[in-house]
Amino acid sequence: MESFSKISSIIGQARDLTIEAASSASGGRSYGTRVAVAPAKTSSPKEIRRYLSSRHDRDILDGLRRVVSMMSRGVDCSEYFADVVKNVASPTLEIKKLVYIYLLTYAESEPDLSLLSINTIQKALTDQNQVVRAMAIRVMSGIKVPVISQIVALGIKRCVSDMSPYVRKAAALAIPKCYRLDPSTLPLLTDYVNTLLGDKSYYVIGAAVMAWWEVCPERIDMVHPHYRGFCKLLIDMDEWGQLALLRLLAVYARKNFPKIRTKSVKKRKTTSGTGGFYSDEESGNEETAGSIDPDLKLLLDCCPPLLQSRNSAVILAVARTYYHLAPPSYLPSIAPPLLSLLRAPQDIQNIALTNIVFIALTYPSIFAPHAAHFLVSALDTPQIWKLKFEALTLVYPYADRQVQSLILTELSYYAGSHDKDMVREAVKAIGRCAQNNPEQAPRCLKLLMQHIQSPDQTLVAESLTVIRHIIQQHPGRHKKTVVRLAKALDTASNSAARASIIWLVGEFAGVDNGDNVAADVLRILAKSFVDEAEGAKLQILLLAAKVYAHYLNRTQSGMDSAVSEDDEVEDQHPIPVLFNYIARLARFDVSYDIRDRARMYMSLLSVPKSSQLATLILLAPKPVPFAPSPSAAIREGLTVGSAALMVGKDEFVRGYVEMPEWVSEADAPSAKLRDPVQPEYGGYEEVKYIEKPKAQAAPVREAANVVLEPVESMPNVKDVNEKTLDEWLEDSEEEEDSEEGEDEEEESEYETDEEEEESEEEETDEEDATESSKMLSS
Repeated sequence: MESFSKISSIIGQARDLTIEAASSASGGRSYGTRVAVAPAKTSSPKEIRRYLSSRHDRDILDGLRRVVSMMSRGVDCSEYFADVVKNVASPTLEIKKLVYIYLLTYAESEPDLSLLSINTIQKALTDQNQVVRAMAIRVMSGIKVPVISQIVALGIKRCVSDMSPYVRKAAALAIPKCYRLDPSTLPLLTDYVNTLLGDKSYYVIGAAVMAWWEVCPERIDMVHPHYRGFCKLLIDMDEWGQLALLRLLAVYARKNFPKIRTKSVKKRKTTSGTGGFYSDEESGNEETAGSIDPDLKLLLDCCPPLLQSRNSAVILAVARTYYHLAPPSYLPSIAPPLLSLLRAPQDIQNIALTNIVFIALTYPSIFAPHAAHFLVSALDTPQIWKLKFEALTLVYPYADRQVQSLILTELSYYAGSHDKDMVREAVKAIGRCAQNNPEQAPRCLKLLMQHIQSPDQTLVAESLTVIRHIIQQHPGRHKKTVVRLAKALDTASNSAARASIIWLVGEFAGVDNGDNVAADVLRILAKSFVDEAEGAKLQILLLAAKVYAHYLNRTQSGMDSAVSEDDEVEDQHPIPVLFNYIARLARFDVSYDIRDRARMYMSLLSVPKSSQLATLILLAPKPVPFAPSPSAAIREGLTVGSAALMVGKDEFVRGYVEMPEWVSEADAPSAKLRDPVQPEYGGYEEVKYIEKPKAQAAPVREAANVVLEPVESMPNVKDVNEKTLDEWLEDSEEEEDSEEGEDEEEESEYETDEEEEESEEEETDEEDATESSKMLSS
């Protein structure tokens, strides 16, 4: 019978465990903690209240799980407030967690009932479990009831000096919440932040720095004694703490160190070529003595290990620190980690490429050895391949010949894409390559000329626009190119392409004293003037005015050259005839812009006195076009790694704070401020003289001291040393008895000390309870 009862009890326990495991497994698919398990079926409010009012922890836990599950689905559960809060004093940790979650959600809607649980939560600050203490301060600061702000401040004060770093971190995270709850507590919270900034645990520093940013970001003086310690703790902190601390140290460096003088930087030759990935000599450069502040150098030397972080935000934070603080010799070390982010998901690729392009606008040479990373992939989005095109054009002048050839070949290939946006960007990128490196401009021009005969009119138009910019940079070198472009008018059908070619022919109308193709091109275009598009008509009219102006300047016969509409002059030069013919056609055109432009040219060139004015207007030298990088204008002056770098600096974007300017050498604070603060009590004092210890009145030690004295001053030495074995054993037994008595006395003293400490702790707890009750009553 006994065996049967045992078997039945075991089966019952197994059944309970199986049911609990099945419920846990079904809840594991839900998002969040394991305790927030969604039940298989919905429960009525009466059933939930019965669970919450049960005497068994399992039923209470089941009811809380149902409530939290409904909260996660957006169901209003405020009706269970009283039933949930009464379980706040439960000793079970899982029940406490769920009650605290409920309190954080509904405490603001029920402030009066929330105050009933404050005393219980405040008692949890003295719990032996550090997790419970941290949860208590987290919940107290999360209850948005302004009445308890002073109680929260007292709780933070208690947790700031807690022995557990986990609790101190929770106190640091509670400081901004208390400040938002009651701004009048700022002086107290500032003192707590100052205490936490001096914490020796790297686990607490990150949260303390975040509290500093929220509460007192203008108090740079609080950072002075901890600056060097912060630099050394960077490597040990968690990733989000590193982000906050790097931001703080960057602002601190700008406000306390003068700007580095780049003139004092000297290069050091290395025999090993480029250094290691994160070695100290990878840049091959070294600062001269006095060129950089030692404390700033400490920060820069502590950052390279962070470049190996798996968090992309930490890598960008180090890049921001180096870009805004370090001399150019430190910057090559950030290129490989930033480029490694291009293998991340597309959103991180976009952010990394935006920051890479921004850095390359100032320091393009550091990315030149890694230009192959910017080649476009078939999976790249338009935002990514546009940034890659821009990066290729920036590093192009600093790459070697082989890489330059690769870049031009790739851009030329992308120019033949079916995507019109990619065609435009690729052709513009080739033009920027020719602009940034004039030595390779003929090769870029040759690639663009190959696209003129393309059936894709978008490619032809963009290529001609870029060709025009390249020719304007050195017009004397491209006379034959203009002739080839003039021949392309027979096949070009795009209006923008024809307009670009006609404009270029007009710019070369005065070359070789008029002995060029401009007049003949004008003759051919006059036949098809009526069928041209509006943009091409405007350029044909401008070409006729330029050719005629050059003719007037050569013949110097401006008085009799121009004729009116009704006059017919025989045996006249073909150039004035062509000009008047095109001007008459333009005066009767449908477009009012063309009609107005024709009347203006006629009035300028028909009056002899205005011929000089016409020459100044029509034949004035044109400025050489410059196509800046697309990111140069919209991202100028921003901070690396900031959100404004992604969305652009706009008046509607709020919250962006620029990097402060460098402090001047005259206003820079002394380096002594960064010396660590010596503790007020304790520590070590310098001892110059050590006194001889006095002999105690112990019989055995007296005998030992007698033995150490000179033999001549000791009478009866033989009587002292010559003892029998029985005498030695008796002496040792007496010493053991005396030592046991001393141990018993010490234990009794230790017990009395513990009793006194317990009584003192009980008195302090009673005082805190009375203070909190007074605050609540007030």
